[in-house]
Amino acid sequence: MRIIHTSDWHLGQYFYGKSRAAEHQQFLTWLLAEIKRNDVDAVIVAGDIFDTATPPSYARQMYFNFISEMQSLNCQLIVLAGNHDSVSMLAESKELLAALSTRVIANVCDVDNQANLAEQVFVLKNNQQEPKAVICAVPFIRPRDIVKSQQGQSASDKSSSLQQAIATHYKTLFEYAQQLVVESNLKLPIIATGHLTALGVTTSDSVRDIYIGTLEALPSNAFPDADYIALGHIHRSQKVGKTEHIRYCGSPIALSFDEAKQNKKVLLVDFKGNSLALVSELLVPCFQPLAMVKTSLQELSTVVKEILAALELKKNQKLWLDIELTDSDHLSDLQSRIALLTDDFPVEILLVRRAKQVRQQLIQAQQDNSMLSELSLDEVFSSRLQQESYFTPENGTEVEVSSSVNDHKSRLQTLFKQTVAQVLAKESTE
Repeated sequence: MRIIHTSDWHLGQYFYGKSRAAEHQQFLTWLLAEIKRNDVDAVIVAGDIFDTATPPSYARQMYFNFISEMQSLNCQLIVLAGNHDSVSMLAESKELLAALSTRVIANVCDVDNQANLAEQVFVLKNNQQEPKAVICAVPFIRPRDIVKSQQGQSASDKSSSLQQAIATHYKTLFEYAQQLVVESNLKLPIIATGHLTALGVTTSDSVRDIYIGTLEALPSNAFPDADYIALGHIHRSQKVGKTEHIRYCGSPIALSFDEAKQNKKVLLVDFKGNSLALVSELLVPCFQPLAMVKTSLQELSTVVKEILAALELKKNQKLWLDIELTDSDHLSDLQSRIALLTDDFPVEILLVRRAKQVRQQLIQAQQDNSMLSELSLDEVFSSRLQQESYFTPENGTEVEVSSSVNDHKSRLQTLFKQTVAQVLAKESTE
């Protein structure tokens, strides 16, 4: 049995006003080619197919076209809802898509009624329609689906109850899956899924914090003892708890600038008998280059030139830039100056911002409740001087030298006053 594990497509996303439609279409075309090339039996999309609950029509068309094109590949598709997806929108077409070898799981079932378990637990077949695995298909879990709130519970009690309810939900599904394995008289592996934050994973700026009630993250020991657990929601590909079988595949395209340097992947998962045999990474090509540039305004052109030299842009393709400036100067014509500095380069600037330290300095300056025009030159210089830190290297570290700081500041203030006096004297003679 061979599956592809993917997630977090976010079809329909607009990125600082830019459509990702071209990138997504190129990814889906690439994925279809990989399914065929690797003779894949099933594809699991572990949530967040769409970027919003009301995706644009072109995104929905892209989704349906992909399902249609998969039919010629004789490959099953399992679609799980994520926190960005609309339960009702995904559910409205699931009966129709079932006729196209596609199972859509939009929400969790009531496990107290065993008749509902077949909605989430079912047998996966290979290209020859032979049973090869059992899947516990768990989408994004909403608190109301699995637990009832009780009066008087503290936040800690609610979090504990939710964690226990999630673990119980997985346990019930897993036990039913084990029952199906026994009934099949075959050695079938069990695959589980999920769309949530597992404890200890690394996130990125594009990941929207999701809490199942008050539960921030699920520990890995709350998952069942499945042979493979395909997770979605986190956009960086990674293992959970240093395990080989609990995995995030990550998003197929960079969904924020801090993901620009990540190698995007889908996971090719092979089973032998009832055991996990191998997890291979299929690198997704970068269809739209992004870069985060941290520099001063003076060095901007040089840094952008170096980044472009390391890339191989296609004809008429432009690099999308997030520029973080380390300058603390107030410039009213900042946007026009940046545009002028980058005008000769194949780039498109989507975001310009100050570095965190500079922003903090500006905020602090605003908190003085003093207008620049109301301050004397000495007061402006003294205020700026207070923002500086004075360090000296010692044994490879930086240690503050308090004994000479006041003398050093005093000398700087004296030199500043002398310079101002000279400038004013020169102006008075002209």
